[in-house]
Amino acid sequence: MTALPLDPARIEAAARAIDPVFTGSPQFHAEALDEALGCRLVVKVETVNPIRSFKGRGADWFAQGLPAASRLVAATAGNFGQGLAWAARRLGHALTIVTARDANPLKIERMRALGAAVHADGSDFDDAKDRARALAEATGARFVEDGQEPAISEGAGTIGLELAGGAGDLDAVLIPLGNGALAIGVATWFRHARPRTRMVAVAATGAPAMALSWRERRPVETRAVATIADGVAVRVPVPAAVAALQDLLDDVVLVDDRVMLVAMRLAHERLGLVVEPAGAIGLAAVLADRARWRDQRIATILCGGNLTAAQIAAWLIDRS
Repeated sequence: MTALPLDPARIEAAARAIDPVFTGSPQFHAEALDEALGCRLVVKVETVNPIRSFKGRGADWFAQGLPAASRLVAATAGNFGQGLAWAARRLGHALTIVTARDANPLKIERMRALGAAVHADGSDFDDAKDRARALAEATGARFVEDGQEPAISEGAGTIGLELAGGAGDLDAVLIPLGNGALAIGVATWFRHARPRTRMVAVAATGAPAMALSWRERRPVETRAVATIADGVAVRVPVPAAVAALQDLLDDVVLVDDRVMLVAMRLAHERLGLVVEPAGAIGLAAVLADRARWRDQRIATILCGGNLTAAQIAAWLIDRS
């Protein structure tokens, strides 16, 4: 396994090769949020593609580097699995996905529609990962771990390349932090191209393992997670990702679910976007600490928008 950190040249190569349905996503100064936030926020919208998340970038770049007709096994909260299923179908790989039993049913349905075999067997995401790893060992398939594979982070890093190239000077970028591939990729590019921009990762208060790991400079597991943000609900950090992030990030902050809901509603009402909790966590970090970001020019990535009809009704529409 190639060790992290990444080579920026590989991010540039990925930007030229990734399926263009995932690249060139919209980014703009969200003027409608200026008054509410007290800063100038650039949003990078990663929800307007066939899987409604950024995960297609890294999955496609990774899958392009595999031998023909590879057999793959992976665990997912849903979005990474959709990205890998899209890439596997496009490139002729066989894919089995393991999820938690309570995983988002919309995400499971879409993974199956893209041709993946899906087993909802885990008690949570990290238990699903253990089961996926065991299945890969038993069947001789390639186990794919988001946060461990350099190519996945390189693909995610193309977001940083686009953001840095089109947004001009930024004081900081707020990056959603799950397994770490997005933060590793984006921060690698900014350290290379715009090193004075601060890199701040954002995790959920109810899933603090990656934040604790970054602060203690070693993987720190937690007994459980308790957050609506399934995309960042990490209990067992990937050691390679923890190590890579040490010199890439300036800070890691935690955000409560309550503030994520406010951020989701703000994005819906002011920008017309449906964003899931993990996708809105960077925006939530601004809302949670307006004084820190006042009068600055910052950016965040709205990195996923897969909500069920019930979640849309409960989180975006119902005010009772």
